[in-house]
Amino acid sequence: MGTASMLPTRHRAHNSYAVRWDKQLILFDPGEGTQRGCTFAGISIAKATAVCVTHFHGDHCLGLPGVIQRRSFEMSSKPNSTKTLPIFYPGDGEEYFDRLHHATIFHDTSNVEKRPVTEAGVQAQLGSLELSAFPLKHRDTAFGYRLQEPDSRVVDPELLDTTGVTGPDVGTLLKQGWFDGPNGRVVADDITTLKKGQSMAFVMDTLPCESILTLARDVDMLVIESTYVHAELALAEKYKHMTARQSAEYATEAGARRLVLTHFSARYPNNQVFLDEAAQFHDDVVVADELSVTPFPNRVTSD
Repeated sequence: MGTASMLPTRHRAHNSYAVRWDKQLILFDPGEGTQRGCTFAGISIAKATAVCVTHFHGDHCLGLPGVIQRRSFEMSSKPNSTKTLPIFYPGDGEEYFDRLHHATIFHDTSNVEKRPVTEAGVQAQLGSLELSAFPLKHRDTAFGYRLQEPDSRVVDPELLDTTGVTGPDVGTLLKQGWFDGPNGRVVADDITTLKKGQSMAFVMDTLPCESILTLARDVDMLVIESTYVHAELALAEKYKHMTARQSAEYATEAGARRLVLTHFSARYPNNQVFLDEAAQFHDDVVVADELSVTPFPNRVTSD
């Protein structure tokens, strides 16, 4: 819902992202204008299941008061609701979170749950998704986030046919892990293949660092900052950001399947420069645009 770094422009709003994943609706870095962006995108803030803030620079969090107050307004019609909204943020920025939470006068029925991130690793279970955070290397404390779905096994009809096991017996086989069928004992692994859990990483303002690889290792989608092109590497290093080339190189090294670039400096009015640069180093690059929707790559099933 927004792709600008630091300053919004005529064509780019502040950072603002939403991930729809089964029953989860997770907002990342709600910058200024997020509430309006959600309206344009058809996203109900009341249905958000979590919010993740990478750091407390304004372009990544100035929309948080609107998100909380909008949720509070929408939840006011559900006075008995116990549904909470966990908000994850760098733990040493507690004072900034509190200021944003209570930025103006309002009747707070948001039922926000403070979830400060104080160390690397798993932070929460959001439905079936595991949320992890790892520190980035910016001018102030910043964390990147990773969502990971568990692996599972699915029945392969061709393998099942060879066993002679049919009907309710298939359910028994899967439940207990084995079954004595007409062709002998069958174990679940004989008729199933691995369905790898999908994953995504969200990496904003940072210099190149090891945590990027940790977050992005083998993800299906990496959403990552691309503030500059590589010709302005000196500026990127000065302000502790990355270039399109660096982001693409990290995506390739980490094995990320789809690379989504965002967080663009206002000095570049045309997104094409980021695509041209990154595409030389990664073969599946998406340059985020306002209100664009980027699908996950298809699931991978392998043995």
